[in-house]
Amino acid sequence: MEENPWKLQSSKRIYDNPWITLEEDKVINPGGGISHYGKVLFKNYAIGIIPLDEDQNTWLVGQWRYTLNEYSWEIPMGGGPKVDTKLDSAKRELKEETGLSAEKWTEFLKMHTSNSVTDEVGYAFLAEELTQGETEFEETEDLKIWKLPFQEAHQMVLDGKITDGLSMVAILKLGRVLCI
Repeated sequence: MEENPWKLQSSKRIYDNPWITLEEDKVINPGGGISHYGKVLFKNYAIGIIPLDEDQNTWLVGQWRYTLNEYSWEIPMGGGPKVDTKLDSAKRELKEETGLSAEKWTEFLKMHTSNSVTDEVGYAFLAEELTQGETEFEETEDLKIWKLPFQEAHQMVLDGKITDGLSMVAILKLGRVLCI
């Protein structure tokens, strides 16, 4: 295990809301100089789910992403409070966004979404043995749901039509496992 070459001198909270905290740290960098480092600290895990039926169909959700000012197709996902289990969050998000529930769950991915400025950790689950129910959208969600062959979703990543990081990595990794 490597020793941390960064030495924290002081830390100041700049901003805080229910989802993130922004801190500015004064540090001694690995070269011995004094630096300021901004960090975005997330209060939730990023939880993504790839539902997969017996015919290898999956579901994507489409929505307008305010921060990007553009429409985005993604795997079902959301924030999972760190006080809940990741699996409970995945089950809740899948039901909320697609109406689906699953009997079989497999966690297959852990990733850091942007580790130079944030501590956000993303996880992806494979959901199988699916049952369709009703969606439970949040007030902030205006989602379109699209059932399609998983191979088509995989091609959308390769064609640049899916650009969300967690969605891309999860779809590509599962595609590798499925030999697509």
